[in-house]
Parts: sequence; structure tokens; C-alpha cells
Amino acid sequence: MFFNLRFDAIAREQLQELENNPSFKRILKDVRKALGWMQIDLRHPSLNTHEFHDFRGRQGEKVFESYAQHKTPGAYRILWHYGPEKGLITILLIIPHP
Repeated sequence: MFFNLRFDAIAREQLQELENNPSFKRILKDVRKALGWMQIDLRHPSLNTHEFHDFRGRQGEKVFESYAQHKTPGAYRILWHYGPEKGLITILLIIPHP
């Protein structure tokens, strides 16, 4: 199933920060690649998608974590949930792994 992506205000700001800073060029490439996979195959092995138990969406939605990077200090992660409409994923955060 193909998913459209909707960015929460914070995630939009985080993506713009990556786009506007040349030192984040590699991270931006990895994040964009992960977002592309999320649209077409949430089960793609490189995403390692799983439920993120420490956080809920604004309406109590289950939140999931997908990997944008692997085996990298501070590897970037994408937090998201399904909806609010069918076929839509809301991107909540694009953050480095602590």
C-alpha cells in the first residue's frame, strides 16, 4: 500500500533544518531515503519499524519508530503514526537517537 506523508509542524521544522544546513547533507539523504521507503513499504528491513512505547500521538495513536540511519553515533530516527485519514502517515519527529 502507498502512503502519503503529512509532517507535523515540529517534523517540518526539523526537516527544513536538515535541508538548510550543508553539514547535514548525508543525514538529509538518509532521511529522504527512509521517507521514500515508508511511503511504499513500511516493512522494508532497513527501516526496522517498530512501536515506540514511550510516546503517543495527540489523539492517543500508537507511535512507531523507523530508522533513517544504522550503526552511526546519533543515528537519525523518524517517529510517526497512522492517520488521521486512511493511507496517510503523520511524521511527528525526525531526531537523532540519544
